[in-house]
Amino acid sequence: MLTLEDSRLTVDDLIAWLVRFDEQIVEHAERLTELDSAIGDADHGTNMARGTAAVRLRLTEARPDDAGAVLKSCGMTLVSTVGGASGSLYGTLFLEMAKRVGAASELDTTVFADAFRAGVAGVVARGRAEPGDKTMIDALQPTVDALSTAAAGGVPLTKSLQAAAAAAAAGRDATIPLVARRGRASYLGDRSADHLDPGATSAALLVQSLADSHAERVR
Repeated sequence: MLTLEDSRLTVDDLIAWLVRFDEQIVEHAERLTELDSAIGDADHGTNMARGTAAVRLRLTEARPDDAGAVLKSCGMTLVSTVGGASGSLYGTLFLEMAKRVGAASELDTTVFADAFRAGVAGVVARGRAEPGDKTMIDALQPTVDALSTAAAGGVPLTKSLQAAAAAAAAGRDATIPLVARRGRASYLGDRSADHLDPGATSAALLVQSLADSHAERVR
């Protein structure tokens, strides 16, 4: 039987997600920077760790009252602390999600899928990247597709998020043979192939963090 906790994301769930994301970024920061050193500015791990730490501090010091406020706080903090393209793109993801959910206190699979779709659309518009360009979109768009399919099929939230995480990981791994068409990596041309994209890697961590944190909370 589907429990109440496995049917929606609460404010506490969203905060737990972002705390877990910070933990994962800290754990993988060196790897993210290593990936970025091959095809970028060698600062993705450092920049993301600074931003997620600031998000965690802000959310734990002053707990927002609704889902939109959580996501807006996260987005604004990332824009102001991460800097560069990553700060703008991740910030856009959360700010667009915040606009879509508004003052809701709980988000079911359908509402969350819709919000995530809006967030990714915002990232696409800002970064002008598409699937196959070797960017974070290669992990985020499969996430949208998996969430939408799960929502349409009435799949429980925990399984929906697990499917989304698997899709994001597959999208991340699919960036290895690609030639970058956007961002700093695109300057390398064919030399950008055979490298895992750091943005897609951190995006997959974002989705996996949500799947893991929610699964723990409903046990």
